Amino acid sequence: MAIAISVVNQKGGVGKTTTTVNLGAALAAKGKRVLLIDIDAQSNLTTHLGLGSKEDAADLNEIPQGPELTIYDVLKGSKKIHDVIIKRSPNLEVVPSSLLLSAADLELGGVVGRELLLKRAIEKVRDQYDIILIDCPPTLGLLSLNALAAVDKVIVPVQSEYLALHGVRQLLDTIDQVRNVYNQNLIVGGVLICLHDSRKRLARAVADTIRAYFGQLVFNTIIRENVALAEAPAKGQTILEYMPKSSGAEDYSALAEEVLNVKA
Repeated sequence: MAIAISVVNQKGGVGKTTTTVNLGAALAAKGKRVLLIDIDAQSNLTTHLGLGSKEDAADLNEIPQGPELTIYDVLKGSKKIHDVIIKRSPNLEVVPSSLLLSAADLELGGVVGRELLLKRAIEKVRDQYDIILIDCPPTLGLLSLNALAAVDKVIVPVQSEYLALHGVRQLLDTIDQVRNVYNQNLIVGGVLICLHDSRKRLARAVADTIRAYFGQLVFNTIIRENVALAEAPAKGQTILEYMPKSSGAEDYSALAEEVLNVKA
């Protein structure tokens, strides 16, 4: 039975998608069967892995097409999750996203049990994987609520900058509410310091503040600022494919070890 983890922070640009993709790739490289689920209407994870809209359409007036079937079809009830899974590599599979998710709050607002749609879908495939990672949108709406209700734990990426802790308290309050109402076993699996530049005094100070604030919840691994992590999505690749000797690949491999050790 897979352990399911949501990567969530309502603040954008903190490394959610980068972490979901590359942690998943690192876990797969260690022999774990991994499923990545993109539940963000921006579809950044889907695009990062080369499964999104094509930018090189011959006709500029042509509407770029992403995957034919996505998590949107699953949440709407027209497809089973088995139908939308894409095999990305031997141990890494993906449930892609769609821009259509942007209307999910409105379209699913009247559905009975709408907060548990993703949980019910995932239950059908949990025994096929070791780890399920969910990339959440940068909001605390219905889609993020579905992700929190469906998983065992949460990883919170936090950038080592001045406003890093802004809104994290609200996120932790939301996690408490989800635990009380929908998912009594939900825990915070870890806080991950991302986009860290140890050369900057402020970054070091913020990292120290994060550790002081969250204590043992903070992962020992820090994801250092690395240009290769920013370049890999343009190639549709994980960091392990794009530049396996980079500090980014090294950091996410170390994080994968840490996640597995905690799981054990």
